[in-house]
Amino acid sequence: MCFAFTKGDELPLRRRTLVLAAIAAFLPHWAAGQVCDTKEKSAPEPFEAKMVDMNPASMFLMNLASGTAEDPAGWPMPMIMTHFNNWNAMFMGLGFLSDTQQSGPRGGDKLYATNWFMVSAEHRVGADGAFQAELMLSLEPATITDRRYPLLFQTGETAYGHPLVDGQHPHNLIMSLGFHYAHQIAENATLDLYFAPVGDPALGPVAYPHRASAMELPQAPISHHLQDSTHIANDVLTVGLRAHNLKLEASGFYGSEPGENRWTIESGPINSWSMRLWFFPSKNWAAQISFGRLSHPEALENGNQSRVTASLEYTRPVGGDSWSTTLVWGRTHNTANLRNLNSYLAESVLPLSRKNFITGRFELVDKDELFKDEPDLEQRLAILYGNTFRIGAYTAGYVRHFNVFRHIETGVGGNFTAYSLASAIRPYYGAHPVGGSLFVRFQLVQHE
Repeated sequence: MCFAFTKGDELPLRRRTLVLAAIAAFLPHWAAGQVCDTKEKSAPEPFEAKMVDMNPASMFLMNLASGTAEDPAGWPMPMIMTHFNNWNAMFMGLGFLSDTQQSGPRGGDKLYATNWFMVSAEHRVGADGAFQAELMLSLEPATITDRRYPLLFQTGETAYGHPLVDGQHPHNLIMSLGFHYAHQIAENATLDLYFAPVGDPALGPVAYPHRASAMELPQAPISHHLQDSTHIANDVLTVGLRAHNLKLEASGFYGSEPGENRWTIESGPINSWSMRLWFFPSKNWAAQISFGRLSHPEALENGNQSRVTASLEYTRPVGGDSWSTTLVWGRTHNTANLRNLNSYLAESVLPLSRKNFITGRFELVDKDELFKDEPDLEQRLAILYGNTFRIGAYTAGYVRHFNVFRHIETGVGGNFTAYSLASAIRPYYGAHPVGGSLFVRFQLVQHE
C-alpha cells in the first residue's frame, strides 16, 4: 500500500503552519513503530532477508508495482518490509508538500500536498500458490483544495461539474483495493489472477505515482490522460500469464473515470477491456505494449475511447542509488469526434550521489480540451485553427535528500517547466508560459 501527501491549496499562513507541523509530528512516530532492520540504501537487502515462508509465486507478487504492472526487477522499490507470523507485509508511501507558481493568464499559484500510502500482505498458499491483498490510500481529497492543483495545459475529468482545464484533479481516498492469487504452473511459468473493486487494469505503463523515474517529481504528467489514467478504475478483473521473460495479460473493468466525490468507491458494469504484453530482457529493462477499449470514460464527453500505449523502462545502480528512465507513447481515438491524440514522454531521475538527484521530464502532447470550459472560444478557435493543439512541456529539477527521521527519507527540491505551444493560443496562455515548484518530499524506506 502507498501513502502520499499533496500540497494544499491557498491556505492562510496559520493553517499552513499547522499542516506542516502535523506532517512533521505524525510521520516520524508512525515510522518508528515499524519493526524492521536497517540497511544502507546503496546495498538494499533482498526481499528474502525480511520475508518468511515464500515460494516463487510469492516472489512474483512482491515484485508488482501497480495492479499487475511492473517496474524493472533491478530497481530496489523503496519500502518497509516485515512479517507477522506467516504473513509478509510491505509498507510504501510517498508525499510532497509543494508550492507552485505559474505565469500567464491561465497560470495559477498554490500550496498543496500530493500523497499516497500503500500496504500489502502476502501469504503462501500450498507449495505453488500465494495470495496477496493490497490497499492504497491518499489524503489528497483533503490536502488538495478546490478539487485541483495548478498544472498548465492539463486536461481531463471535472471539478464542480465543469471541465477541469489547466489543473490536475486529486486522487481518491481509496486509490487501490485489490486481491491477487498467483500460482506457479511450471518451472518458469506463473498464472496471476487479480480482482480489484478499485485497481489498475492491464493498460499502459506503470502509473506515474509508482514509476521509478517519477519518484522525485511531485506533479502529474500532462500526458497522463492519454497514457496511464486508468490506474484508478473500478471493478477490475485481470488474468495474466508470465512465462520466462514474457507476460501476457487481459482485463475487464468499468470504463468511466472516477467521479468528483473522491471519498467513496464507485462501481458499474464491466464494459471495458484491455490487453497488455510485457517483455523483460533483463532485470534492468521492462517494456510493454497495450491496447484498450474504454466505454464512456469522460463524464462530459460523448463516445468511447480506444487507447494504445507502448513504453520502455530502464534502471541501473548509479551513485549509491538508481538511475531510472522511462519512455512512453500513448495514442487515444475518440469514437464520437473521430479524433486521434498522440502523446510522447521521456522521464528520468539521475543520482549525482546518494543524496543529490537531477530530474527531468519532457513531453509532447496533443490537446483538444484546452478551451472546453469556454465553449464559444473553443468553437471560434476550431473554425480558424482546428480542434487540436500540440503542447510541449520541458521540466528539469533538483532534489537533495536528508536523514531526518528513521525510515522516512526526507528531501527538499524544486523544478522548473517551460512550455511550447501553437501561436494561435498564445493570446490566451502568453507567449512563453512557465511554471516552477518548490517542495518537501517524504518517502518510507527500509534503511535509516
